[in-house]
Amino acid sequence: MPEQEVTPLSSESSDQVSLDNNSYYINRELSHLSFNQRVLAQALDENHPLLERLKFLLIFSSNLDEFFEIRVAGLMQSIKFERETTGPDGMHPSEVLREISDICHRTVEQQYRTLNDILIPAMEKESIRFLRRRKWTDEQTQWVEQFIEKEVLPIISPIGIDPAHPFPRLVNKSLNFIVKLEGKDAFGRDLNYAIVPAPRTLPRVIKLPDGLGKPGHNFVFLSSMIHANAEKIFPGMKVLGCYQFRITRNADLDVDIEGIADLARALRGELHSRRFGTAVRVEVADNCPEELTQFLLSEVGLTEKELYRVHGPVNLKRLMKVPGQVGRPDLLYPPFTPSMPKGLTRKDNIFDAVSRKDYLLQHPFESFAPVIQLLRQAAKDPNVVAIKQTLYRSGGIKSSIVDALIDAARNGKEVTAIVELRARFDEEENLELASRLQEAGAVVVYGVVGYKTHSKMILIVRREGGDLKRYVHLGTGNYHSGNARLYTDYSLLTAHHALCEDVHRVFQQLTGMGKTERMNKLLHAPFTLKRQLVRLIDGEVKAHKEGKPAHIILKCNGLTEPKIIQALYKASQAGVPIDLIIRGMCCLRPGIPGVSDTIRVRSIVGRFLEHTRTYYFANNEHTVFCASADLMERNLNHRVETCFPILQPELAERIHRELNLYLQDNLRSWQLDTEGRYSVNSRKAEEPVVGAQDELLSLLAQ
Repeated sequence: MPEQEVTPLSSESSDQVSLDNNSYYINRELSHLSFNQRVLAQALDENHPLLERLKFLLIFSSNLDEFFEIRVAGLMQSIKFERETTGPDGMHPSEVLREISDICHRTVEQQYRTLNDILIPAMEKESIRFLRRRKWTDEQTQWVEQFIEKEVLPIISPIGIDPAHPFPRLVNKSLNFIVKLEGKDAFGRDLNYAIVPAPRTLPRVIKLPDGLGKPGHNFVFLSSMIHANAEKIFPGMKVLGCYQFRITRNADLDVDIEGIADLARALRGELHSRRFGTAVRVEVADNCPEELTQFLLSEVGLTEKELYRVHGPVNLKRLMKVPGQVGRPDLLYPPFTPSMPKGLTRKDNIFDAVSRKDYLLQHPFESFAPVIQLLRQAAKDPNVVAIKQTLYRSGGIKSSIVDALIDAARNGKEVTAIVELRARFDEEENLELASRLQEAGAVVVYGVVGYKTHSKMILIVRREGGDLKRYVHLGTGNYHSGNARLYTDYSLLTAHHALCEDVHRVFQQLTGMGKTERMNKLLHAPFTLKRQLVRLIDGEVKAHKEGKPAHIILKCNGLTEPKIIQALYKASQAGVPIDLIIRGMCCLRPGIPGVSDTIRVRSIVGRFLEHTRTYYFANNEHTVFCASADLMERNLNHRVETCFPILQPELAERIHRELNLYLQDNLRSWQLDTEGRYSVNSRKAEEPVVGAQDELLSLLAQ
């Protein structure tokens, strides 16, 4: 990330200082890139098992794809249509794009250097080989030729470039080849160029049969196989060169919500166009001649700044299947079994257990199964009369959560599902699950136009002794059982009357019409959450001035909202100690003299994706809150979010202890400095090793 000169606070009173100074803020896109760089750094960390290091490299590749599809595409579009705006950091979009290009070119070069010079040689020592064409044996070459004849040629569709066949519309992120030819085809056409789209049904890395190479696992890339046999695709023509490339396109859906009569139908129409959006990046093999790269750039309307020459496969994400194909658990993280809290096992009546006390689960260390079991029991319980749930990401058609809701609807329960159709890259799955729920008899609502429903809530209404009683699940993560094994998140199961009443009111807002009702305990966006968070921050300032021990700890995925940042700056100016655990984007600059002296910012990047949103205020009536919301403009202003207090003191104290564990981490944590740079928190010689995720695995998992 580029250094920016930070203007220190002058000797004047802090009340007279403008906190709108551009130098006090980090650009959000560059901060986002910095997180991706921290992910890439894990591929070099030998504390991770070897195949996990490969996974980190591939996750970086996937993250960077999405960054270009959404963030870079948005900046390019704003310039194209002259809708440029600047954030609190004051950087113009064109300036941000220049910085992104410089950083990404350096980082992508580092990515392939890490793959080729470090990971592939390390895997070869473990008998996991990726065979280059020039090293194929005669037997391997023959097997590849047979594979091409049987599996590739029958389905491949080469496209000659001539007046009747202009440059084709290529699918976003698809593997393609540009081929330079010499000679005349069957119709006498003198073709110079052709495009060969790789069949999407074929794997990008193919394992050779046992015995066809050294003992172990021998892989070849589909791209290498097609390169070696390009002349088979163009019989009678001379192939002068064959080079892989990939085009990344704008993948943000552009649905004009004004005047839409049917959001689902409009979204289905846009999903197809996502595959053919405006080009934002071209990746080519680094040995591709200048003539061909310039041809590609001119055809897609991009420049050298958007061209990335790579030394290896252009579609690295497709290597993610390799760890599962080699059967080497010794090169992966050791498996673990999430624990199951007493009282919430499959044999227990969850309603009886939750009616007695609140249950707090921390995933993935504690099982997500009680949440699924809650719905399964509700679906079968004759006393349950209604179930309401929000669904943002749920795992699509294989979701146990959705299956339980379908069973409940078929069993005569009143089931209402708030399905967020615009959950990015899950839109198609959500359209499918919405149809399944409707066919089962559930009421499906698509939320509020203009506000994504991002809150994670289940409300179950049960008849007990002639009265109706409510049970609630509130979470910081999604209803996706797969993610619950990979992401850190909190789940709260409660029958607390005030919280249940608040959740009921939020559902009423989402499905019906009416004014905002006052909540008892819940903070919710876009109405009260931002204002109440500022009030809670100000409360610590007041306590500090009264001589009470004050402390703020905020843990979330992103911090970009200017009002929240300014409130934290003011609290720091008053002397309040502030610890921020921000996994990804952070636009706040810590350590500015007189502005943010007391603020420390760290990021944890480890085995699990840190996803909990947890807020601690030492002097509030309720010290700990968990939330579905990050501290970002979109979450606090343009989404339906919930933030709930942890009412049982022992559970609040437990979260506080876990937050302090993250603040002690000297194994997987990075520290943000005033210039916007992150550095690893290295352990002092006399300090014990503390890895927060490792400690929680030891404490909570089986």
